[in-house]
Amino acid sequence: MAAHFRLEAELIAQGLGPVAGIDEVGRGPLAGPVCVAAVILDPADLPDGLDDSKKLSARRREALFEEICGRALAVSVTLGPAAEIDALNIRGATLACMGRAARGLAVAPGFALVDGRDLPDLPCPGRAVVGGDGFSLSIAAASIVAKTTRDRLMARLDIFHPGYGFKAHAGYPTATHRAALKSLGPCREHRRSYRPVREALGPVAACPAAATAGA
Repeated sequence: MAAHFRLEAELIAQGLGPVAGIDEVGRGPLAGPVCVAAVILDPADLPDGLDDSKKLSARRREALFEEICGRALAVSVTLGPAAEIDALNIRGATLACMGRAARGLAVAPGFALVDGRDLPDLPCPGRAVVGGDGFSLSIAAASIVAKTTRDRLMARLDIFHPGYGFKAHAGYPTATHRAALKSLGPCREHRRSYRPVREALGPVAACPAAATAGA
């Protein structure tokens, strides 16, 4: 099923607009932040071609990112750095970022559609939608903004932390990344609560909060 605006239209018709879509990128990587975006689309000016960011090419995501930021009523992006992930675990850090993203919108949302199973602490009523980035245009827009923002950030971190290949794999546990981690050891962007990073640190690295996605 292609992404659509029917969920949002129903909520707006009930007087619950404006509707924000919220999505995250970066739960699985060994390094870098989790990135969350919240987007309130203009019902009268919807960009064409919005879909789950994973289904789009990098070039298409970049083009849609510019369209979304130029045409949406409001866009907010928040980051949960490695230290926050290690302190709260990846689920806790993601939910905290989602709440911050919703509160950071320049237009106060009347309702939020959140991708996934968990509903964060929001400034408005909301609904968790499993697989929402595949059929809600607002969540799809948020996924594109989050993915593009995080990829750009990881490309910059590749400059400051050379040797790990962050630009190529965005911190995900590829064979190349694991080999670099073993050879170079972790940098400050690595999530020390994730098992491959703990193992690279050696027996002295006992982290109190193991991240479920990396354990």
